[in-house]
Amino acid sequence: MAIAGYVWFDAEFSSLELERAALLQVAAVVTDAQLRPLADDLGPLEMAIQLDPSVEVSPWVKEHLSGLISRCGEAHAVSVDEADERLSEWLQAHFGMISESVHERPLLAGNSVHNDWLMVRRHLPKFHGGLHYRLLDVSSFKTVWEAWGDTSAFDKEQLDELNRYLPCGGMNRITPHDALFDIQASIAELAYYREKLGFDSI
Repeated sequence: MAIAGYVWFDAEFSSLELERAALLQVAAVVTDAQLRPLADDLGPLEMAIQLDPSVEVSPWVKEHLSGLISRCGEAHAVSVDEADERLSEWLQAHFGMISESVHERPLLAGNSVHNDWLMVRRHLPKFHGGLHYRLLDVSSFKTVWEAWGDTSAFDKEQLDELNRYLPCGGMNRITPHDALFDIQASIAELAYYREKLGFDSI
């Protein structure tokens, strides 16, 4: 069965302890099965999420995501419910009304995306309702590549490497732990493994 597409998703959290973590940022990009962006006029979606003062933010997040935490307190930050609504509407703008068959829905994709999937199920039910039950996890490709293939793993800290493999290119800076950057790096990384495995001409 043909894949409807990949919904590349990444979120930043208030803590790595996901049982009590809150969302700080979400981003999403849609590609076809060949990693080509769909509907450029819609573009990617990225939102900072309002941070409830009662939420405990881990020391690591405070140290590494201080800029994002500031954004979560600004006027343009949205509630979790609004983020869910926007993501759901954005998904339908790409793929139309949600199919009754889960097998015809797009797959959630990303790096270690099971963590994001857990938060999507917990906090973004409308968005979750439009997705396939399967996941495309780039970290699985990395694991088997390092175990079975060449030991030269993809380096997402190299801008030239990112732009070489990202189908649409155009990245001009490295911004780790930013949801949209992490998505673009994940797409480029999967394109890297696809080439190394000999499927780049498909």
